[in-house]
This record gives sequence, structure tokens and C-alpha cells, in this order.
Amino acid sequence: MEKVAVDAVENELNPMEVHSVRKPVSRALGTTDFAMNYFELEPGESFSGGLHRHNDQEEVFYVESGTATFDVGVDRESVAVDAGELIRFPPGQFQTGYNDGDERVAGWALGAPGAMHDWDELQSHAYCPECDEERVKDVAMADGRFRLTCTECGNVQE
Repeated sequence: MEKVAVDAVENELNPMEVHSVRKPVSRALGTTDFAMNYFELEPGESFSGGLHRHNDQEEVFYVESGTATFDVGVDRESVAVDAGELIRFPPGQFQTGYNDGDERVAGWALGAPGAMHDWDELQSHAYCPECDEERVKDVAMADGRFRLTCTECGNVQE
């Protein structure tokens, strides 16, 4: 049995600095099969920093306070998720969530299986300067920063 107070969990920011509060609660609890992160998003901040998909993990977001907006799919269907609501993304579905309102958003990102992402199973959908359009990109971590590789042309962005 493990117990932890959210306030006692150390803040760990995304390498892209897209949010000011992210607390990896599952790491503090020592989970191995389940990921749980607490977020506070100021206006303009996001959970992840861009449209992405986890090919190996199902994700659920619970909005505790405020309203988060999620863009879903490569066509970016916009879905508002209010306080007390949840949204689920199956493995392989592109999504990104952010705060485009005027009030702070507090919420939780929950994922399974696994307490950590398999970087080989994470992809983004972003602009490729070589292709001059949005493309699927493989995501890797290098020296604490994201490296994106276009699956169409092989262009690498860091």
C-alpha cells in the first residue's frame, strides 16, 4: 500500500514548457500498470503541447475545475470538457487538450496499460517543413527534449 498527498508530489514540467503544473502521482505511488498525472493549466497552457497519439495506451482525462478543450483526430474536432466531466481516447487516436478559457483548469490524465509511455509508440501530427504540410511524426526523447521524425520524408526536428 502506498499513500501520497497531491500537494507533496514534486512538480515535473513537460520539456516543451507547455504547462506550469504537472504532478506525476503514479510515479510517487510507484504504480507499474497505470499512469496518473495531476495538471493545473493557466489560460493558454496545454496538457501535452500538441496533437499526438499513444499507440500503446488508452487515456482518460477528468476535468476537476474549469473547462478544457480537446482537439480530436487529424481534423481536430473541438470538444469542450467541463468540470466534473471525463473524456476517453482509445489507443491510436490523435488528441490534444488545452485551456483556451480565462480561468485555470485543474484535471487529471489517466492512462493504461503502463505507468510510463513507450516512446516508440508515441506519435505526433505536426507541420513538416520538408513536406510543407502536416504529417505523422515519430516521437523520441533526446537529451531531455523531444525529437520528431516525419514518417513520410524522414525530416528530423528537435
